[in-house]
Amino acid sequence: MTFSIVGRDAEAFGVAVASKFLAVGAAVPAVRAGAGALATQAHANLAYRAAGLDLLADGRTPTQVVEELTGADDGRARRQLGVVGPAGAATFTGEECMDWAGGRSGDDYAVQGNILVGEQVVAAMEEAWTSGAGLSLAQRLLAALRAGDAAGGGRRGRQSAALVVVRPGAGYGGDDTEVDLRVEDHEDPVTELLRLHELHGLYFGVPREEDLLPLEGDVAEEVRTLLARLGHTGDDLEAALDAWAGSANFEERLRPGRIDRLVLDQLRLGRV
Repeated sequence: MTFSIVGRDAEAFGVAVASKFLAVGAAVPAVRAGAGALATQAHANLAYRAAGLDLLADGRTPTQVVEELTGADDGRARRQLGVVGPAGAATFTGEECMDWAGGRSGDDYAVQGNILVGEQVVAAMEEAWTSGAGLSLAQRLLAALRAGDAAGGGRRGRQSAALVVVRPGAGYGGDDTEVDLRVEDHEDPVTELLRLHELHGLYFGVPREEDLLPLEGDVAEEVRTLLARLGHTGDDLEAALDAWAGSANFEERLRPGRIDRLVLDQLRLGRV
């Protein structure tokens, strides 16, 4: 039992998936910046991942990718596949996939699932995606996954979930992987995945300009006092703040001469 969505937003591509299967994130999703994303499931053919991304990178459309991958696969009747590229998306469900199985697609998304409680699962996912304009790609994918889970998800239950989003240069240290989160074994994996995504935003989100406070006056004095309580002292306030942020994993939110309100809130909580 697996349900997934592959989606595109400008230069970003991503996959969100949930399943009654241990560590689904290790098997189903494949993404590549500049190329696209795909999900291989049901009796998943893991060879589809690299081969499909290579085809997308070579300029094939998602429909062509589906046709080439499944056309060369004697086990295609048991496969399920969703593909999105720089232009278009496509979904495929083999005739021997276990009921309920099927998918829907649009210009920038494909949703699919097998061994589901019914078609309402993919319908709810599609509705969540299409009504999610204005959200980030990760947020839209998660909204769709949550909607599918709320609509009943799979007939066999729940176990794991995953989210992967790529965007050129948007990841840690300039890597292309913007988000890569997995819940390997959990009684409520979609909810847990949502919690992990919130933490990801906390540690790796980009501060809003309006939330950056100058490190001066009362703000500077408060920061100095809070840092001293945590053992970070010295005449150089920014050096002390850098040392604390490095130990608490907030270094991605630091900006010279200023402090993010969110980071200040975490400092007030005494995070170490």
